[in-house]
Amino acid sequence: MDDKKQSGKQPFLLPLLVLKWKKTILLAIPVVLFLLALPFALHYFSQGVGAQTGAESLEMMEKAVTRAAIECYALEGFYPPTLEYLGENYGIATDHKQFFIDYTYLGSNLMPIIAVIPISEEVGGFE
Repeated sequence: MDDKKQSGKQPFLLPLLVLKWKKTILLAIPVVLFLLALPFALHYFSQGVGAQTGAESLEMMEKAVTRAAIECYALEGFYPPTLEYLGENYGIATDHKQFFIDYTYLGSNLMPIIAVIPISEEVGGFE
């Protein structure tokens, strides 16, 4: 009689095991797909952040040079004749690998024309 009970349970257990495996596989598929898509999503979003950071650093450089020129005029009574003068006396550090700074001196009492142009691709420029 014990043989009949055990033989009767085995066919019943097999479908339960198959159902558990199916549920496990069905639950694992979205997790695997998410893990496969995650590197692509991170790469996509990092590209956007890099471009935004480059634009911000360009704007910050232009503002820093302009601010230093105005500060020089306020303290010394004239606009700085060169960008090097700003670096020596006002601590402006320029990254010539990322930016080309066009500093056009117009006169001691006229605001110079300051243009910051990106060079490297990470700042949105040409390489």
